[in-house]
Amino acid sequence: MSSTTELFASARIQRRIIGALVMREILTRYGRGNVGYMWLFIEPMMFTSGVLILWTALRTENLIAVPIIAFTLSGYMTVLLWRNCINRCGNAIEPNRALMHHRNVRVIDMFAARVVLEISGVTMAFLIMGLGLCAAGAMSPPEDLLKMIFAWLLLAWFSLDMAFIVGSLVVINESVERIWHVFGYLFLPLSGAFYMVSWLPKFLQSLALWIPTVNCTELLREGLFGSRVVAHYSIQYVLMLDVVLMLPALLLIRYVASRVEGE
Repeated sequence: MSSTTELFASARIQRRIIGALVMREILTRYGRGNVGYMWLFIEPMMFTSGVLILWTALRTENLIAVPIIAFTLSGYMTVLLWRNCINRCGNAIEPNRALMHHRNVRVIDMFAARVVLEISGVTMAFLIMGLGLCAAGAMSPPEDLLKMIFAWLLLAWFSLDMAFIVGSLVVINESVERIWHVFGYLFLPLSGAFYMVSWLPKFLQSLALWIPTVNCTELLREGLFGSRVVAHYSIQYVLMLDVVLMLPALLLIRYVASRVEGE
């Protein structure tokens, strides 16, 4: 068997394993009763709806120059994407340690299954709420959908890298999970979800663009609002960072895999 054939065979096996782990995670987390797996996207929609109602009730549309509903939706969904991916991978190994007895199940599969599940859930929630609000006339359709999709993929890639890194560090030292939760809350106002770079003073704009989530959110909002906003971002920077972060992420997973044993 050639090396190419072996590679494709291994990829098919890993795809099936990740798919099985995703289904197991859905059943474990949401069960079969009530609305079941639909909680995967209903839960993010409930969180986002609460924030939308709060911001609308406070009449914050008078404080910014863009529609508040679209602005809040685009911002809070980006937060749910990176935060949910990282938080779920922080405790991915212990509940599934018994699965390590299966020869083909590896640490990276457990992380990947949770990341796939979170990205799928938040993406579905964003899509359903966006279409619903557009149909109801509460927000305008995106001006450049491809730009929004590209921004979402860049952010998803960054979320995957960070989820792998934080998840691996938690296995090495459980204190990392508590530290991350604190850092995650402190990072929230800096993430770009609730402001645009053009609103900042000049000396802060260049500093804000060092934050990868800010670049992704700016690109997403340029696709959503078009000429109504002045967006600042660097696609090259985010792409480079996503690629660079993959190396420590995979090295950490490899190190953790050598230390984790089944129950």
